[in-house]
Amino acid sequence: MFATPVPWSGRNGVSAAVDRWVRDYLCRTHPRLGRSGPVCPYVPHSLAAQALSVAVVTGRPDHTGEVVGLMDRYRDWFTARTDPADIHQALLVLFPAIGPGDVAWAVDEAQRISKTAFVRAGLMIGQFHDGPPAAGGIRNPAFRPLYAPVPLLAVRRMVPSDLPFLADDTEHLTAYRALFPHGART
Repeated sequence: MFATPVPWSGRNGVSAAVDRWVRDYLCRTHPRLGRSGPVCPYVPHSLAAQALSVAVVTGRPDHTGEVVGLMDRYRDWFTARTDPADIHQALLVLFPAIGPGDVAWAVDEAQRISKTAFVRAGLMIGQFHDGPPAAGGIRNPAFRPLYAPVPLLAVRRMVPSDLPFLADDTEHLTAYRALFPHGART
């Protein structure tokens, strides 16, 4: 089921809706975001640097463990092929065969289970789908920024401003502080 990631072009197996989502949602500000700037501050830079990759998983996973195992392979692929100093590199792993009734176990639960291994590797993993995920925005908890038209898991390098996403877990906080010893403290 592993699909080799390819550089993002908006024409490489993604739907027009996903291409619009990347360019018109992630790369733009949103009135409910609670801050200025794009919904995802990293994507415009990733696109400009041609550092965004995409993998389209065409099959439907049967259980959470299958998604976690697949994301372990994408984590290994990402760490082997990207420069740890380049924060613009990112990977979107799309799961178009996962239906709305399956996103809780296939995307949300897989992200929750995978997060510690990704954080230990100096990476962040985020879940996006049309539910959207329950997590609210940091500056506006009523806004659900993790919306996407297709279920997907996103991977990128950890950056100092990720502390709010890691501070509620001791192991995540330890990994963050090992990577950013002079970063913000909670």
